[in-house]
Amino acid sequence: MVKNNKTYFVDKEISSEIVRRKISATQERVNLIASHMYKQHKEHQQATYNTAQMFYRILNDMKEVTDYLRHSFSARGVEPSKIFCEIDADRSVGIINILWHSISFTTRGNTKPQALYREDESPLFTGRILALNGDFQDASLDIQDQEYPDILRCEIASLYVPADTTSPAILKIKHLGNKEFKLNQIDASKEFLLKVIEIICGGGIYHENEPDSEDE
Repeated sequence: MVKNNKTYFVDKEISSEIVRRKISATQERVNLIASHMYKQHKEHQQATYNTAQMFYRILNDMKEVTDYLRHSFSARGVEPSKIFCEIDADRSVGIINILWHSISFTTRGNTKPQALYREDESPLFTGRILALNGDFQDASLDIQDQEYPDILRCEIASLYVPADTTSPAILKIKHLGNKEFKLNQIDASKEFLLKVIEIICGGGIYHENEPDSEDE
């Protein structure tokens, strides 16, 4: 049976309306996704900038602390050449060497928005500065080529820097179960640096022994 013209146009209008509604629903969902990701993108940009500024302060503090250490050890008759710091060309890695200890700091890995979990609050998007036990440039330690999460096996502590400069930075220390310590962003660079040095240099190293073999 052939439809009359009136029925045909009504059906066509209904079909067009269905298509419009589907397009509108798709656009709405896409806009929600874009809005959500854009907010993360903006927070990530600001947090990354703040993290870079914090890291530059750490590098400057590292030079100052190195000079203090050299003077202090020299006064005790220790050759000051054993205490020095290194900064890579792109200023994303800083290494401080104190006698037999090497400690590396890096901002590498801040390539996408990442957040700290906050119970009963929105996640806190931050940049991250890693403090690592060992010389980042030492190929034998295989630190430089490590990615997350493998690089965390060398982690001493991390400093998390939020997008909001008025919010505190957050220090998490690995051997304390990643308990959080809030630091004023103005003081956080030096406090982080000194705390990491205290953790590594304030302890000691035991002689290694071969494990006893179990009797079969």
